[in-house]
Order: sequence, then structure tokens, then C-alpha cells
Amino acid sequence: MTVPAPAGSEARTFASVFEALADTPADAAHLRLRADLMAAVGDRVAQWGVPQADAAARLGITRPRLNDLLRGKLGKFSLDALVTLATAAGLSVTLHIAA
Repeated sequence: MTVPAPAGSEARTFASVFEALADTPADAAHLRLRADLMAAVGDRVAQWGVPQADAAARLGITRPRLNDLLRGKLGKFSLDALVTLATAAGLSVTLHIAA
């Protein structure tokens, strides 16, 4: 991903949108993990094919909170909260660490 630069400077290239948004590689990894978990929970909710109120009840959250999740409001969810929601959705969360 190439980000246009302000006048008088060079464009910067990033490996991912998360690296472009984050200040540090650790922040980028954190954003990527949260986005992946949010997408997985959203996909699971869609598979259920139930109204949002029922899906929210299954997850133990309010319908407005579920709506935030389904709309991808990443800033409203911590990594811990998303792991909890993924587990409540019946997903198995694992972490892969590579050098």
C-alpha cells in the first residue's frame, strides 16, 4: 500500500493498511488481531441467521454493541473483549507467533 505524501515529501509504502495506520509495528499487530477477530465474530453471527437481538443475547452483549461490532467499529473493542466475544460465539482463538 502506498500512501500519498504531503507536498515536498516522498510517498511512503506500507506492507498493510495496519502498518500505515499504526505508529509502531506492535500497534499494527494489535490492530490486525482485533480486525481479524471482529471479522470472525461477524461472520459467525451472519451464519446464525438470527435477528440481531437474538445474536446479541447469545454473545452476552446489547444489540447496539453488536451493531458496533458488525459495522466494524474497531476502536470500540479491546482485544480482550473480542477474544471473549469470539469464545462466546463458539470460536476457538489461537495465537501463532513467528520469527
